[in-house]
Amino acid sequence: MVKTPLETRIIDALEAEAPAHGIDIVDVEVVGATKAPCVRVRIDHLDREGITLDEVSAASGWVSDVVERLDPVPGSYTLEVSSPGMARPLRRPADFARHAGEAVELTTTATEGRRRYKGVIAAADETSFTLALEGDERVIIPFDEVKKCTLKPVYDFKGVKEGN
Repeated sequence: MVKTPLETRIIDALEAEAPAHGIDIVDVEVVGATKAPCVRVRIDHLDREGITLDEVSAASGWVSDVVERLDPVPGSYTLEVSSPGMARPLRRPADFARHAGEAVELTTTATEGRRRYKGVIAAADETSFTLALEGDERVIIPFDEVKKCTLKPVYDFKGVKEGN
């Protein structure tokens, strides 16, 4: 995954402390204005998915301490700590392997051809993953070309009528 050096430093600092708290650092983004950016940290449980709001609030303290010690940006910034949400970002090869068979949307850094894809993760290894597109088309994408990848949630509001 393509991350800025600043985002990589924040991820490394948080991942060093996260296992002691049973937390997985899903993703870190630094967005917004250069004078007062927003540092977004998405967390989940280390061994399972489905973190609660109370658990996110409890983890915000140590996350804030780690980021503050790092002093990532000169001046002020906003820190957002949240769950990964339905459109969970995928960052590591293990994330892609764990979510094989699920739909994703992604943007790549490819200089030629296509940059945006929608499809289903067919397979993943340590260096790349295979994306099944509509029809029988498949494309192999190296992780170092992925700028952003998120799960594409499936919403089913039809449901089954009672008694049928």
